[in-house]
Amino acid sequence: MTIARSVFLLFTTVCIALHGTSIGSVYPGYTSHRNWYVSSAGNDNNSGTRDNPLKSIKKINGLALSAGDTVFFKGGDTFTGRLELRAGLSGSKGNPIVITAYGSDNAMIDSQDSAAIRIYKNNYIKFRRLSLRGSGRKNGNIKDGFAIIDSKNIDVADVDISGFQKSGLLIYSSQNITAKNVFAHDNGSAGITVEAPYQTRQSRNIKILNCRAENNPGDPTNLTNHSGNGIVVGDCRQVLIDHCTATNNGWDMPRIGNGPVGIWAYEADSVTIQHCLSYKNKTSKGGADGGGFDLDGGVTNSIVQYNVSYDNWGSGYCIFQYWGASPWHGNIFRYNISENDGTVSDSQAGLYIWNSSDDEKQFHDCQVYGNIIYNDKVAALCYSEKSESKGIVFRYNVFVGKDSLIKGKDKLGDAKYLANDWWSIEKGFNMTGVKNFDEWRKAHFIVVGDVSPYEANIKPDFDDPGNTKITSAGQLKNFKNYELKKGSAFAKTFAYKRGISKIKL
Repeated sequence: MTIARSVFLLFTTVCIALHGTSIGSVYPGYTSHRNWYVSSAGNDNNSGTRDNPLKSIKKINGLALSAGDTVFFKGGDTFTGRLELRAGLSGSKGNPIVITAYGSDNAMIDSQDSAAIRIYKNNYIKFRRLSLRGSGRKNGNIKDGFAIIDSKNIDVADVDISGFQKSGLLIYSSQNITAKNVFAHDNGSAGITVEAPYQTRQSRNIKILNCRAENNPGDPTNLTNHSGNGIVVGDCRQVLIDHCTATNNGWDMPRIGNGPVGIWAYEADSVTIQHCLSYKNKTSKGGADGGGFDLDGGVTNSIVQYNVSYDNWGSGYCIFQYWGASPWHGNIFRYNISENDGTVSDSQAGLYIWNSSDDEKQFHDCQVYGNIIYNDKVAALCYSEKSESKGIVFRYNVFVGKDSLIKGKDKLGDAKYLANDWWSIEKGFNMTGVKNFDEWRKAHFIVVGDVSPYEANIKPDFDDPGNTKITSAGQLKNFKNYELKKGSAFAKTFAYKRGISKIKL
């Protein structure tokens, strides 16, 4: 070994031992891939190896981590404080900085009244196998649990987040973010939130996969807007929410007014919500919403597909535009199932259309097809008194209601019905007082090209409707309640052949 090489290695070893600096931070062209270990039994004067671990989060916050470095917190140990990497720290696409646990269990970060992890202007960081705990939404915590702010290429997986007054996971003005297997529960404002400055769409390329938002009841300090959401994404574009579950959220929102929803989007473009389960979500006593899924004010070019919603206090599927939002248009709801939703809040129906802008130019062009809306408690479809819209088309859906199938009236009379099946459990057919199906069908009959598909009034004969009990999106692939009984006459209808036969949960 040359003298120069010996001096180089001695110098960089001293830097690492004394300052937590990697070789790569001294000589940028050199990749060191340093591992740092942290244990509650360690000492911050140690070297940070597995045999001589560091002790505190504060020590990790001070490290100049570089591409390829990994920080290992000891699984099963609890570390008090807030993990906040230096602003500007960056890994690389092939060598991200990794924060994770070693051993068989997650490592716990107990941040008490603060955020557990906060990153700002970081790039190419991975977080794995961590449990984040705050002191509780009513017990002193006033922060988000895991805040990703103005950052890029952040990957979060296998993280449990609870006890924070705001959101469990907040993604703000960030790009290329993946959250997978995140369990966000017992927080206040929401389980998972995506945001940016209002109407900017600055958060983009976000993936929320196999996550669960449960028992996020509401933010006790928010008296002017909704809280208690499961997963809510806004001011964003190109977002995928896939195989996620939301349940028992919103029951302690501290106000009467607009309310929370299990999984939804607002002021967003190109959002896809698919293969998700949203059930038994709630709202405040006398509050609005509390539904399953929602494309709300300012959403464009987005799709809600292959989802199941049941027993939500609000409607299972919400088509909404609020006053002051950007125009809402070009959205699709297809191949979804709603069961007994909307029984508590004002909708009283499985699917709800509402436009408080009072302007159809702000709320137009929505395709609703291949869905099953089943409700043996209230109506199937509700139009609010504020429902001005243009270009909403219902085709190949199955609408089942207890008595009257539709509550309210399409205000402008522009909604189109094409080859749907309608069934009133109590009366066979009842459309806001019209009990003669042929009379109603003639008034709404549409011919499209050479096709003349009639609306139908046939009992669907589902296998086990009204008895859904699944509790995770992972169970959707084996969900059979809305398959047809053998020999069902309904299987011959357009609604089945062109619509619900394509439901693949």
